[in-house]
Amino acid sequence: MEYPIPQSAVVFEEEIKKSRFITYIQHTQGLAQAKAFWQEIRNLHPNARHHCWATVAAQPNNSQFFGFSDDGEPAGTAGKPMLSTLQGSGIGEISVVVVRYYGGILLGTGGLVRAYSNGVQQALKLLVTILKVERKRYEVWCDYGQVNWIQLLCEQYDIQIQAQDFQVNVRFELGISDDKLISFEQELITRSAGQLAVRAL
Repeated sequence: MEYPIPQSAVVFEEEIKKSRFITYIQHTQGLAQAKAFWQEIRNLHPNARHHCWATVAAQPNNSQFFGFSDDGEPAGTAGKPMLSTLQGSGIGEISVVVVRYYGGILLGTGGLVRAYSNGVQQALKLLVTILKVERKRYEVWCDYGQVNWIQLLCEQYDIQIQAQDFQVNVRFELGISDDKLISFEQELITRSAGQLAVRAL
C-alpha cells in the first residue's frame, strides 16, 4: 500500500472577526506522536483560548488511528470538521492543531465549523507531500555468483535492499511491498531454478 504523507511542517494564519486562527500541520506517526505535537503547540501558545486538534496518525483509511479534540469549543465545531478535512485529503500520518486567540466576537457554530475546516484546507494547499510505500521485511540467502542479478531484480521490482551481509553466502535484507511480493518471488525461484526463496522476518 502506498499513500502520501507530509514532507515538512506548514503554518497558516488568518484573522476572522478579530479572532486569530493559526493552523499547524505536521507529519506524525502514531497517536503518541500526534498527541506530543498537540502538547508542543499548546506550550508554544499558552495564552490562546483553544488548541483544537485532529489526526490521521497512520494509513489514511485506518480509523483506529483517527483522533480529534474540540478543546473547549462547542462540540462538533472544531475537531470533527478538521478531521473530516484531513480524511478528505487522502493523506496519512498527519496531524493538525488550530490555535485560536479569541477576539471578543462570537462566530456561532456554523462560523466556527467554517473557520476551523477552512484553516485546515488552506494549510493543506501549502503542504508538500511525499509518497510512502509500506514494505515488510524479508531475507534472501544466495551465492556470490547470484548477487548481481538479484540486485537488478530488486531495482526492477522497486524493492529496497535494507542490508547486505557477505559471509560464506550472501544475505540480503529486503523491504518488499505486498503488491510486489508474489511476482518477485516467482521470478527469484524461476531464475535460480528453485534454489532461492524469500523468507519473512
